Amino acid sequence: MTNEPRTPRPTLDQEAVLTHLHAARRHQTPTALWTVVGDVPVLLAEIDRLARLLSRARWDFANLLAAARASLVADQDGESDPLAYLRDEVAQHRAWVPPDDGELSG
Repeated sequence: MTNEPRTPRPTLDQEAVLTHLHAARRHQTPTALWTVVGDVPVLLAEIDRLARLLSRARWDFANLLAAARASLVADQDGESDPLAYLRDEVAQHRAWVPPDDGELSG
């Protein structure tokens, strides 16, 4: 396990979007307004991507928590290998490693 956090990086230039928005507010020309409108699909795509990443993170957390609880119960029940549930889930979690660019695969 590395100490580097796997934080998804934005796929859009937030500074450019803010610059477009401020220019549209300041100048209110058709070009400035259409430039801002052109940013909307990119923003919607980023929202969708982040929502999918959040959903995956919640799913992974729920699975890991369930495995941890199963391991605790297995230990209380005296099973010979109570950590097997957790090991299996961690192995599945490691099998899905997002690419370095933070994109969601699958």
